[in-house]
Amino acid sequence: MFIEKAYTKNFDFIKYLPIPLVLLGLMALNYVVIVVMNIDVEDVLRQEIAKKGTNQVFIETLMPMIILLIALLVWVKYVNKQSITSLTTARDKVDWSRVWFSFAVWGGITAGFIGLAYVTNPDNFVLNFNLVPFATLAIIAMIMVPMQTSFEEYLFRGYLMQGIGIVTKSRLIPLITTSLLFGVMHIANPEIEKIGYILLFYYIGTGLFLGIITLMDDGIELALGFHAANNLISALLVTSDWTAFQTDSVLKDVSEPSVGFDIFVPLLILYPILLFIFSRKYGWSGWKSRLTGRIKLTQE
Repeated sequence: MFIEKAYTKNFDFIKYLPIPLVLLGLMALNYVVIVVMNIDVEDVLRQEIAKKGTNQVFIETLMPMIILLIALLVWVKYVNKQSITSLTTARDKVDWSRVWFSFAVWGGITAGFIGLAYVTNPDNFVLNFNLVPFATLAIIAMIMVPMQTSFEEYLFRGYLMQGIGIVTKSRLIPLITTSLLFGVMHIANPEIEKIGYILLFYYIGTGLFLGIITLMDDGIELALGFHAANNLISALLVTSDWTAFQTDSVLKDVSEPSVGFDIFVPLLILYPILLFIFSRKYGWSGWKSRLTGRIKLTQE
């Protein structure tokens, strides 16, 4: 089972703490500074883009996550003495077909909904395509976005899911905890400032969905594919002035954001459909024991 793969006789939860504490501390500090100093995140991004260009700001936005990904993997391998494979999956090796299947399914759905939104409400978009900046964006995004999303998956659905699960001997506690932390991680995003804290329900719900597919599938491969598709396809196809990713994408959404379709359709309709697709394809069973059962540890 996936959580148990991280357990050995040398397991020490204290060694798990530095990276998540540093990350959560930095996020908390960033949020406090924004609130106390009443910083308009959207305006700051607009000024940075005006000075440096969209692609440069995009790189600078992604780079901290990439550095943290490298730091996390090095820490796991050399401090926790755990293989990257066991951080990724309970299988003997990483199943890349799962990554690509999840990427293709969610990427197709995401692209389809963007296309549908453009066709049904063309006044909400302007054509933003410019060949050279877009080609540059595509190269940057295809390299850096999967690394950024992989950091979040390795941290929340891998590292913390396993560590909290081993300490609590529970599957439900790390599922809930990592989902909440994943949502809170996005609290300083400009989308929250623009739409409101209700958007946290979307992030927490997405974290819950990713946690469920991780526990049911005994690995983070499906979560890796989903998250990469979600961020990459969005970065390439549509941008707006109030999102964390502002890019030289094909379209620019100029509509006024509102709570509704973009939040509740994924949570209430699309994610359950994906759970059904994945469960049928990979033959999932024993939902209760896999999501809420106790963990039995055997020393190696």
